[in-house]
Amino acid sequence: MIKGRIDIELLKRFEKGLDPVNPHKSEIPARIIGYGEISTIFEILVHSQQGLAFKRLPIFRSHLEMDQYEELFMEYNRLLSEDIGIQVPSYGLARIYPAGGNMVIYNVQEKLPTDSICNRIIWNLDHGSIVNLVICILKAMKKVWLFNASQTRKKIGLDSQISNWAIAGGMPASNTLDEDTQFIYLDTGTPLMRIDGIEQINPDLFLRSAPSFLVWLIKWFFLDDILDRYYDFHLVVVDLIANLYKEQKGEVVPLLIETANNFFATELAQFHLKPITLKEVRSYYREDAFIWSLYLALRRFDRFLHTKILRKPYQYILPGKIRR
Repeated sequence: MIKGRIDIELLKRFEKGLDPVNPHKSEIPARIIGYGEISTIFEILVHSQQGLAFKRLPIFRSHLEMDQYEELFMEYNRLLSEDIGIQVPSYGLARIYPAGGNMVIYNVQEKLPTDSICNRIIWNLDHGSIVNLVICILKAMKKVWLFNASQTRKKIGLDSQISNWAIAGGMPASNTLDEDTQFIYLDTGTPLMRIDGIEQINPDLFLRSAPSFLVWLIKWFFLDDILDRYYDFHLVVVDLIANLYKEQKGEVVPLLIETANNFFATELAQFHLKPITLKEVRSYYREDAFIWSLYLALRRFDRFLHTKILRKPYQYILPGKIRR
């Protein structure tokens, strides 16, 4: 836990002087260090907050919603690290109550070195080493599905894209990995958990940052499918492999499909998972890339409407250009 390192008074000033369109031009400047499809990860350029990574969630409309999110977040992190055995970064939460707009929770994690994040590491690896890296991630993921299989009521979801994993201490100089290599799962800010089949995080929270003219469409056609995939081992692995196209490592995809199918047939034989095909991975990636590219373009249009046409504040920090 890093709660004692989070400067709440500084965060209040940061929030008050934040320019979501240009965070680096805010009263207290910030630097973007990572993008997700929905959220942006940044560091606050103040000495006391060095070594911390921030994810800002301006999506809460009541204290009850904040209470529920915080309780779920803490339980998700606890389950991953204590019951399942997957290491997570040191973490903490901070509430901020702006004068206007939604309430804000800052999700704060220990900032890991860039050269420890797996989507950066793969750029210095040959194909065989990338395969070994993905096998290690599959073994970490296996812990989640074994946990789920042992439960009668509770299930844990996972977004296992390669950018959501890091190696504690970075890649060994020898570029070799073994059973003692410690992997860290980063994306704990979206605590995916179901009890008796019911999603514990309020799905409407995911829609708060969406353009108002899209909310009904996303909720009706996409939200359930997007959430369901994180509880399906086959689809989570498809997503992991397809993500290599986004990371400009598409040439290794066929080899990773073969590796995953062998893993399914041996280490996960009890789950009877259907094999992954190259056609499936390509189709999945094309559809996923189209949906998220369109979604980001429409969010930028929504920001334009707010700031240039309606002359209203826009409270979300959008990702920059995402290479696909």
